[in-house]
Amino acid sequence: MRQFFGMSQSGDLQEAVRGLNHPQLIMLLSNSDQFEAHVKKLEELYPKVPSIGCIGMSYDTRVVEKGVGVVAFYDGVSATANVLEEVSTMPVKYIERLEQDVHKIDAFSDNTICIDFCSGNDACALTTIYSLLKGKNISLVGGTGDAGKVSANGRIYEDAVAYALVKNEHGKVKAYKENIYHQMGNYRFIASKTDKANYIMGQLNGMPAKQVYQEILQISEQEIQTQTFKNPFGRLCGDETCIISIKEVSGNALICFRQVNDSDVLIMLELGDYKQIVKDTIRAIKNDFPKISAVFSVNCLFRYLLFSDNNYMDEYLQEMSALGNHVGLVGYGEHYNNQFVNQSMTCVVFE
Repeated sequence: MRQFFGMSQSGDLQEAVRGLNHPQLIMLLSNSDQFEAHVKKLEELYPKVPSIGCIGMSYDTRVVEKGVGVVAFYDGVSATANVLEEVSTMPVKYIERLEQDVHKIDAFSDNTICIDFCSGNDACALTTIYSLLKGKNISLVGGTGDAGKVSANGRIYEDAVAYALVKNEHGKVKAYKENIYHQMGNYRFIASKTDKANYIMGQLNGMPAKQVYQEILQISEQEIQTQTFKNPFGRLCGDETCIISIKEVSGNALICFRQVNDSDVLIMLELGDYKQIVKDTIRAIKNDFPKISAVFSVNCLFRYLLFSDNNYMDEYLQEMSALGNHVGLVGYGEHYNNQFVNQSMTCVVFE
């Protein structure tokens, strides 16, 4: 299989798709002002080609911040695209669409990946999708777009998750997740006074969450939003750690980028040697895949800001390009199987 990436910093879709012929799946990564026009135009240019899209930045060896990026798979790929609606209330109502699509491309665990773009309410969407994929042992990689909108096959949806099933006809696929944080000290917290709908964390071990965070890190309230780049929270999920970013302060509570529930056990995280961790990830992928056709990744917006602030973003993209054809999305939350995480990188590698 092969992967195409075209871009236009000015948002010119015709420029972005120049040279794209006979795609078997298209992923549109657009800006908020032109998203609707881009979705419509893309469908006109490539009618009946499965497609999904969202609002967000894209990249290969450069970042497209406000324009448009187009990712496409072709030459040895079977793909289908669809949407589950009402993700905030009842996405399971639409699960038959996913069942039919899995059957349609004869999906198998070693050669098929599900890539999704979500408008919000990610945890509910992922639980629904993965309840079916888990039985087939099919992995999922994806992320959250901006402005609460996604597209599928030329139509725009709100309160929905757009997904694509991609089958590599001539090789295997594998999903990866990269975590550049590790536990700080022996801090362990029990969350309480949470508001699941609004991602609010009120108390930690019976104390105001804002006060606990400030006292441990010796920072002012104004520093909290940027300190989360270095010190997010983590929720223990078996052997995995799900990263929880802080969005903002609300009184004595903290508003997060993912749901926190009463009685969740949380830990404090701190930034590790991210340059070495990236090298380790690249080495692990190369060990698994002597021959790589493509890599599609989702990097968190906070990783992008952290790397940019430390003048590492360009170097990072160059390092990842050593894997071959590497492209991706800057998301507002990352998906890895049934996990909705923050400040992470998830990716799928195609042989």
